[in-house]
Amino acid sequence: MSFDFDATVVGAGAVGLACGRALAKRGLSVLVLEKEPHIGQGVSSRNSEVIHGGLYYPTGSLKAQFCVEGRRALYAFLDSHKVDHRKCGKLVVATDEAEVERIEGIFQQATANGVEGLEHLTGAQARALEPGLNAHAAILSPESGVFDSHGYMLALEGEIGEAGGSVVVSTPFERAEPLPGGGFRITAGGEGGATLTTRLLVTAPGLGAQVVAARIDGYPADRIPAGHFGKGVYFRLTGKAPFERLIYPPPIPGALGTHYRKDLGGQAVFGPDLVYVETEDYAVDAAKAAEFEGYIRRFWPGLPEGALTPDYAGIRPKLHGPGEPQPDFQLHGSDVHGLDGLVALFGIESPGLTSSLAIGEAVSEMLAHE
Repeated sequence: MSFDFDATVVGAGAVGLACGRALAKRGLSVLVLEKEPHIGQGVSSRNSEVIHGGLYYPTGSLKAQFCVEGRRALYAFLDSHKVDHRKCGKLVVATDEAEVERIEGIFQQATANGVEGLEHLTGAQARALEPGLNAHAAILSPESGVFDSHGYMLALEGEIGEAGGSVVVSTPFERAEPLPGGGFRITAGGEGGATLTTRLLVTAPGLGAQVVAARIDGYPADRIPAGHFGKGVYFRLTGKAPFERLIYPPPIPGALGTHYRKDLGGQAVFGPDLVYVETEDYAVDAAKAAEFEGYIRRFWPGLPEGALTPDYAGIRPKLHGPGEPQPDFQLHGSDVHGLDGLVALFGIESPGLTSSLAIGEAVSEMLAHE
């Protein structure tokens, strides 16, 4: 049977585009469907734009593996495509004696995960690197950085096009039905609405992962993991950025917590916090500034009064609710849902952006024999 496309990807964020690129590199004809008018308008547009080292994730987990592999591949990709980035390094800071043991645990975890170049620093050494920092001790991770995530996604889109593939925006996925001889018939909406056939299907729609999976005929409902919206807000500093490196206190339950970054424009940004919400609400409550100030002063006592202004909010597609342990990335192949030729992604939150190239390669490998 002939198909309109070898492979169709739902979602043109960083992970969907990386999947499309990996499939196109294998010589497949690729279509990427995006419901928004532009690529990268969902989870990929509202994050910290941090390149994570891979410090925190359980050894042997997909998050640990993909973050380290993805980071290495990402720096090479950004260099070769001349996408703006800065390998500024990161300090994980113990702000008091009680946190020293916690950051030592992070050091051991990161070492087991294969993170390169880690150093223990005394408080004095950390302050020598970043005057103004409150640190009893710190870990230096030189491989962490910041980058232009939209420039990265444009480069991925460009590679898909160069390989003969297409990224189609304003075209929401509506339904997929498995065909008797293999492959899928896909119904897409929007102005360019159409019905098309594809041999392989990848779903990477971020916050819409559960909804999209439920619209695939025959996808077992009990194999779709429950999803939660984890909202985080960011505040921008009025004034000169105080530090060159990323500054991270020890993680909070369920997330990495409010951290500092100097963005590529040279401005200081703090965030995110974590609040569970029911809907996609991107409002930033200016009253949260006081809470942020108290938290930030633990590692930067010199934060001036009233210097924070509301910036933006993002929502993460979490698979755990409040108080629950953080699960791993989930890449569901036919062994999970029973549908040949389909890989469905769930819970691709942090470090999904850093991991995206590695996720793309893993997905294309899963489908290579189908």
